[in-house]
Amino acid sequence: MVREFRTLTFSFLRDYFHSQHNLIENLPICPLFGPKGEHSVWGRRAIRILIVGSGGREHALGWAVAGSPQRPRLWFAPGNAGTPPLGSSIPLDLSDGPALVDAAKAIGADLTVVGPEASLAAGIVDQFRAAGLAVVGPTRAAARIESSKIFAKQVMTAAGIPTADWQAFDDAAAALAYVRAAGRPLVVKADGLAGGKGVAVCRDRDEAEAVVLRFMVEEQFGAAGRRVVIEERFVGEELSALAVTDGHTVRLLLPARDHKRLLEGGRGPNTGGMGAVAPVPLDAAVERKVTRILERAVAELARRGTPFTGILYAGLMLTADGPQVLEFNCRFGDPEAQVILPLLASDPLEMLLATVAGNVHHLNLRWHPGAAVGIVLAGGRYPEAAERGVPIEGLDQVDPDVLVFHSGTAIEDDRLVTAGGRVCTVVARGDSIDGARERALAAAERIRFAGKQYRRDIGRVRTPLPVTGGAPAADDRPSGPARDGDARPRVGIVVGSDSDLPVVEKAARVLRQFGIPFEMTIASAHRSPERARRIAQESEERGWRVIIAAAGGAAHLAGALAAHTVLPVIGVPLDATPLRGLDALLATVQMPPGVPVATMAVGSWGMHNAALLAVQILATVDDDLRRRLHEEKARLAGVVEEKAAALDPLAERQP
Repeated sequence: MVREFRTLTFSFLRDYFHSQHNLIENLPICPLFGPKGEHSVWGRRAIRILIVGSGGREHALGWAVAGSPQRPRLWFAPGNAGTPPLGSSIPLDLSDGPALVDAAKAIGADLTVVGPEASLAAGIVDQFRAAGLAVVGPTRAAARIESSKIFAKQVMTAAGIPTADWQAFDDAAAALAYVRAAGRPLVVKADGLAGGKGVAVCRDRDEAEAVVLRFMVEEQFGAAGRRVVIEERFVGEELSALAVTDGHTVRLLLPARDHKRLLEGGRGPNTGGMGAVAPVPLDAAVERKVTRILERAVAELARRGTPFTGILYAGLMLTADGPQVLEFNCRFGDPEAQVILPLLASDPLEMLLATVAGNVHHLNLRWHPGAAVGIVLAGGRYPEAAERGVPIEGLDQVDPDVLVFHSGTAIEDDRLVTAGGRVCTVVARGDSIDGARERALAAAERIRFAGKQYRRDIGRVRTPLPVTGGAPAADDRPSGPARDGDARPRVGIVVGSDSDLPVVEKAARVLRQFGIPFEMTIASAHRSPERARRIAQESEERGWRVIIAAAGGAAHLAGALAAHTVLPVIGVPLDATPLRGLDALLATVQMPPGVPVATMAVGSWGMHNAALLAVQILATVDDDLRRRLHEEKARLAGVVEEKAAALDPLAERQP
């Protein structure tokens, strides 16, 4: 079976090289080596590249670089079971800087590319530079933008980069006091590296307190969690924005979207990533803002004397107020790299070399049309533990033009077996995300190993709910699946304040029950009237068919939205003042002629019924949804009948 896999891989690489052949004459050799130097494809030997890492990201980097017209020779340290067809493996510890430097010297590496964040945070780049070796990646000091959440926030604040309000704590008692006084939904982040699992998006105060205790007192992540950042929780849609930089110029790569939660529909624990899609469409204005954010970060790090070179990754939330930064990473994302690199039409080696040579301003990155979807196959005990030694079969049944990037794999007794939590990423390209997704799913089903788990909704569900950095991606919120292949939200929920978010869960539960895609945002009829107007006017374009508006006090939000849309608006008054919601009820129900608002009961009952009414409105043009509503009505009636039957014998014994 291993022989079949290697044959498949070599066949694909042969076809890839052939497809790239016509680009050779049009792609310049990087000035670092010269147009006819000994490292060029026409010179005495090929450029020698060492790739440090063992995951799917490094396999994807090796695959991309192997397709360079410059025909490089590759080594991996240590690589995995998927990388030998691309280059030799050197069994080294990723944290052993001196051994990696010695290996690079021994093979005569012209360039080393460091993949994992832990290696960068440990100062691998500093050691390579001290030895006079060319290396892609930031120094230890610059890598702090990922290895310390507190440092990253300080950089953002100093650079004027939009981000959530935050506080840092190294004392658990002070952190708990802040949580108890905050009165709004919060996010708690471990300061240090925690394998992508050190971020908790908290539903309420109790959960935030529990996370603080787990991170700071129980030391779930050791020293990484002894200091924490506590910040406000955003509402919006997440985006992974990656760029190459030489410390001066920034070139944005295709925007992507990661999927963090383990289970479909954004359920289950956080993971290192269960899949990704690229590109994510951005309008020109948003793209300019995203680029400016990355430029400001690079400029601020340079101002501090710690210039950043390599790949800078911004985890963003696209909110009604524009992009907000959730986190920065100091390297390619995994699994984002696996979907971005297959779409790169330019020479990937030229791109990497430019970060070292200071020539990023000369780069003109080109991209293949269409989209890529990557689905991660994980072991049965992931993310709690990694299952090792489980045989993997079916790779020879995968279509030749579908990529399989290995992560946790190994060869034992001439058999391919699992060797980590995330086993591999199956990547397919297509004319659209839907087309790529179907091809990736078909391939994922053909690969077999005991306990295999993967998400079938990668790239399908797009329902933004409150999340924040390093946490779930745009589809990773508790929401219903898309219907009829359309992932656009059908219900928009607008609340007047983030303090109202907990009660909205009543509506979310109903919409999830019926599989209705929805999204949620915040707007105030009084504090942000222009934003409320814009939300209403853009609602149809976003795919909304019903709007639920919830506010307390002088609750004019529902009316403000209804005045600017022809969609049905359902108003939910909330209990926010000593009048216990009566003021909000009267403000919501008393709409003038021409501005209709369907007004529900105060609070959670009203929120439940608002969602149910939204479902009933949608059911007027959806026979399946109408059938399910009838079934739910029958179920509720049955529950009442059962309770009545249980009471009847008691009633007969009454005197």
